[in-house]
Amino acid sequence: MQKWVFVAPDPGRLRLRAAARSVLGIGLAVTICGLAGQSLVASVTGGLAALLALFTVTDATVRGQAITTALLPVVGFPVLAAAAVLHDYPVARDAVFLAVVGAGVYARRWGPRGHSLGVFAFMTYFVAQFLQTMPGQLPELYAAIVLSLLASSTVRFGLWCYERGRPPAVAPAPADGKGLARTTTRQAVQAAVGGTLALVIGQAISGERWYWAVGATWWIFVNTASRGEALVRGFRRVLGTLIGIAVGLVVVVPLHGAPVATAALVAVCVFGIFYTAAVSYTWMMLSVTLLAGGLYGLLDVLDPALLALRLAETAVGALGAALAVLLVLPVTTHAATNAWIQQAVTRVHGCTTAAARRLSGDDGADPMPLVAELEALLGRVRLSLAPLVHPLSPLRARKARARQVMALLDDCAREVRGLTAVAAARDARANTAPGFAHDARLVAACLRVEAAVHALVPPAAPAPTAPAVPVPPGGQHPRAEAALAHLHALEQALAELATPLRTSPRAPLVPA
Repeated sequence: MQKWVFVAPDPGRLRLRAAARSVLGIGLAVTICGLAGQSLVASVTGGLAALLALFTVTDATVRGQAITTALLPVVGFPVLAAAAVLHDYPVARDAVFLAVVGAGVYARRWGPRGHSLGVFAFMTYFVAQFLQTMPGQLPELYAAIVLSLLASSTVRFGLWCYERGRPPAVAPAPADGKGLARTTTRQAVQAAVGGTLALVIGQAISGERWYWAVGATWWIFVNTASRGEALVRGFRRVLGTLIGIAVGLVVVVPLHGAPVATAALVAVCVFGIFYTAAVSYTWMMLSVTLLAGGLYGLLDVLDPALLALRLAETAVGALGAALAVLLVLPVTTHAATNAWIQQAVTRVHGCTTAAARRLSGDDGADPMPLVAELEALLGRVRLSLAPLVHPLSPLRARKARARQVMALLDDCAREVRGLTAVAAARDARANTAPGFAHDARLVAACLRVEAAVHALVPPAAPAPTAPAVPVPPGGQHPRAEAALAHLHALEQALAELATPLRTSPRAPLVPA
């Protein structure tokens, strides 16, 4: 479900603001490193540290984001030291790298903070291979990382903190199992196996740039939960790299590492990474490939053969990830998708309940955070359904079913947003207007929506039967008709969801 990034919805211009702020934060970090007399290698290291801090730190509160950012050097410095010390000991270097791969994925069990620290640990080791870091460079690199994190944090938490008072929505993970059934444990094993395959084949292709293969395997496992998601992500990574190399031959190579022009190109690439990440992995990888080409140009090692080698190593990494998810503890796309869909449907009920409470006069009920969570969950459902609706998927029945599910969930989200708007409009009414709870039609409509939700996702305990509410004379809510329209449409969409969700995923859909 890749979208044309320039017409894709961007509510609140959040993607645009994130991209612009990241360019400012990373640019300030690199500038400060330069003014402090840091070498080019140190400035590159600092810039990448700032990029990772801005890209991967996604805690729900500003305070949580600040704490996670402060913890990045705690995991990054020891990993960087290990990579530098082991540089001349290939066997130990590779073993530690694979251990970092597994540990970094496993750390996701501790939520957004664990994910951020795991990514930073992996990328620190990766950057050490990229820059061929030696022990004598460690003090300067440590200083560059600290300066860059301080600079990017000044922008993120001081100059441009648009999250304050509005925590970003984070889609909660589906209920996990134990042991190898736990998603993070299973993926840690898969990533380690895939990384091992990528490392062995990658070193056979190139003794110097093999780490690109391991990096490709690692990033394919980020934000995936099933074998289908990983396969599609691997395909898009290779496609984005291929397109990026083609563009790089025309745009990056002719620059010959010219500082000013390359710096401008790097800024554009950083903007592209942040602006497209949530919409199109292919476009993001195009930006990443151009960014890598620009950095190699600054380091004076860029040539067409190097770009071709990167494509080969990326393909090897995608192959390693594909074999790992297919052969090691595989999870089907159907199982992963159902978990996300159930969460989305449950959140629809939560949004409806909060909006109903708001309409009934409970000013403490705020459906907006739940609506934001629903939007995040729908994004996760789209990601999970991507393998089924991919143009290369031969499963026509499942493709049609997946499209119908997504369309109906989008209908639910639209009606929930409309109902929330009705609830918000209540505040402009006089406080003496009849409350929602005194309009029996609205109460009955809410109960039908609840029943439709429970038909799809049975509640853990039987829901109590609500008594009939008498309607006093003139007791209709002033926004009753608008609310009823949204509730009826929501009930219909939920009822229609039963057909694709309850029948066999391989059976053809029967038109209603």
